[in-house]
Order: sequence, then structure tokens, then C-alpha cells
Amino acid sequence: MDDLQPKARPRIPSKSFREVLAQEHPVIQFGAFDALSARLIARAGCASYFVSGFSVVGARYGVPDVGLRAFGDISAAVRDIVAASPLPALVDMDDGYGDVKNVVQTVHAYERMGVSALMMEDQTWPKRCGHMAGKNVVSTEAMVAKIRAASGERMNPETFIFARTDARAVHGLDDALRRAERYLAAGADGLFIEAPESVDELEIIGKAFDVPQIANPLEGGKTPVLLPGELAQLGFSVIPYGITLVLRAAKAMQDAMTDIMSGKFALWNTGLSFEEYKDVVGFAEWSRIDGSYGAAPS
Repeated sequence: MDDLQPKARPRIPSKSFREVLAQEHPVIQFGAFDALSARLIARAGCASYFVSGFSVVGARYGVPDVGLRAFGDISAAVRDIVAASPLPALVDMDDGYGDVKNVVQTVHAYERMGVSALMMEDQTWPKRCGHMAGKNVVSTEAMVAKIRAASGERMNPETFIFARTDARAVHGLDDALRRAERYLAAGADGLFIEAPESVDELEIIGKAFDVPQIANPLEGGKTPVLLPGELAQLGFSVIPYGITLVLRAAKAMQDAMTDIMSGKFALWNTGLSFEEYKDVVGFAEWSRIDGSYGAAPS
């Protein structure tokens, strides 16, 4: 049973995402790209975390976020991540991976894993990172149907559903705002208008809707990067740093290999110690289980 978790790491979230929204102002999230990063996020004292497609497909499969991996691939990664942390997760479910049937199947699958909140977008497939060129969006009616299916068929009424629109880059901000209104009317609990390009646009979006909204401070992205408190003042409730950890991890690995291959060893012992790493992955709890129930050596 490789996926067995110690009692200290149950699969059922410690609280719902709705409870976190009620308690945290704003909700600051980091993007988990594997089980180790999910455990580190929990140890850092965060109340919840984000699982982005960009980070998952890059870390697990080594490919860009341009629609090269579908639900079966991504959900396998999400299952590992969610199993490693007791915190409520907000999971990027892309476009739902098909029509309304596929959307409902995706929602149910993630709910069974213990996912507390989901985000679905209105891009056409193959989708891509929201800050990349070449995006397109489905009709408003097609996305409305998916949102109605997701919200109407969720098994747990506590499951929070964000509707994301990428229409700003395709048709302009006015169309994105009109779509957002329709998506709320269809049953979305919150909104994410992706990739506004100025502080003025952030302010317009933040004031337009009295529901939880996501702002996305993305390194190298199109949206101005403001402090969490500044985004909260503009009206945003959830601030996910979705790709920060995977970018930092990739840089740290590159630097470590360059350092050793150069013969300098200047970075030696600058990572976690062996004992610190064992603590992060829960060695003590597994050692207790082994000591309590394992067979004595012959």
C-alpha cells in the first residue's frame, strides 16, 4: 500500500475552503507541484494551497502548459499531492476536459480525492498558460453550460467552484466582465478574470463583483505584481503564487548541479540537512509504525 498515509496526514481536509475564505483576508496560497512541496506548504503555516496545471505538467512530465496532458495524467499528480497534505486544496481543472459529462466526471473525481475547491476556465482545447500568447475562448453559452453542470452536480455542497475567463486577452476586458456576470448567474461561487494588464484593470475587476475573486501575481506575467494587502484593498480574496515554488526549485537544482560540476562545491550543505529532510517527509511517524507493528528481525 504505497499510498498509505500516517494518521497525522489524513486525506480529508482539516477544514473546507469556504472556512478558509471566512477566516483569511486575503487567502495567500502557494502552488504545490508534487507531494513534497505540499508538505512544505503545510509546514510553513499556510491555511490552504493551489495546484496549478502549469507547475504539475512541468514538474511531473517536463512539458509546457499547452494542453499536452489531459485529465488522467494531471489527476494522477493531484491525487499524490492531496494525499500528502491535510490542507484544503484549490485545484485547476482546466476546461473540465470535454463537454458537460466530462466536467461532472472531473468534479466528482476530484471531490472523491478530497479536493475542496476547483477552478474551471473558458479556453478552447488545447488550452495554455493564461499569460501565453495564442489563447482562444469558447462561447459564453458553452462555458455557462459547464458551470451549471459543475455546480448542479457536485456531490458536496461545500465544494467551491471558481469560474475563470481568459477573454481579456482575446476580446478585451468588457467581454471578460460580461462573461463573468453570466458565469456567476450560472452557479459559480467565485471568479478569476485572468491576465489583466494594468493596476486600473485590476481595480475595475476587483470592484465589479461582490464575490471571492482571484488575483494571480505571476513572475514574468502580464499582470502588475502588487503586494497581497494591495490586492486585497482592490477587492481580491485569493492570491495564489501558483508557479513560484516550481520556478525556485528548478533554479535551486540547476545551481546545485552547476556548483558540483564546476568543482567549486560552494553550495555544499546549503540545502536541507539529512535530518531536516527526514522530518519533512514524516520519517519519525513511519518509524513509530514500524517499531510498533513490524516483525522483529530473526
